[in-house]
Amino acid sequence: MNSATQRTTVTGPAGAIECAIDTPPGAPRGLAVVCHPHPLHGGTMDNKVVQTLARALVQLGYTSVRFNFRGIGASEGSWDEGRGEVEDAFAVVSAHHQAGVPLVLAGFSFGGYVASQVASQSSARMQFSAERVVLVGPAVQNFDVPAVPADTVVIHGELDDVVPLSAIFDWARPQALPVTVLPGAGHFFHGQLPVLKQIVVGAWASRAAG
Repeated sequence: MNSATQRTTVTGPAGAIECAIDTPPGAPRGLAVVCHPHPLHGGTMDNKVVQTLARALVQLGYTSVRFNFRGIGASEGSWDEGRGEVEDAFAVVSAHHQAGVPLVLAGFSFGGYVASQVASQSSARMQFSAERVVLVGPAVQNFDVPAVPADTVVIHGELDDVVPLSAIFDWARPQALPVTVLPGAGHFFHGQLPVLKQIVVGAWASRAAG
């Protein structure tokens, strides 16, 4: 993301997992783990939406950890249809999280599915829950994205041709979950990444004000 980004690896269930860590100035307020889009469709931790999420979370004071799912970049292993990729995310959280530190889980597209699965299982598996979840264009049409906490930040492009807006509404409606729709935006938010970042940062300001 910049010259200060630390590249490292952690041990995952399929071997080494490549990570990129960005830290805020001063003492971090927590840890944010950001999950990237579908590995078989060009998704990596250096995806621009993923980097935008990381920048927003660093601006909010979190240490941000992006990582490559198994088989991508320097991460070992191969595609596991989503199951192993959820385990990769758990491994990254376990390697970087410290007891009592707030955790944010964020993801874009397929990464939104992974982040939501980790959020739904974290209480049982890790004995703590994420402070907040951020989902951008979550892949609700092709993957089993579970219900999420009521304060989850969900952002979607009006003209998304990968995950139709109607599919997001069908998923969100039973939860009475608000969705922020960015007019004119496609799945990758071309030309609108600064607005996407502002929405994420603003979501924290709104909660503090409320």
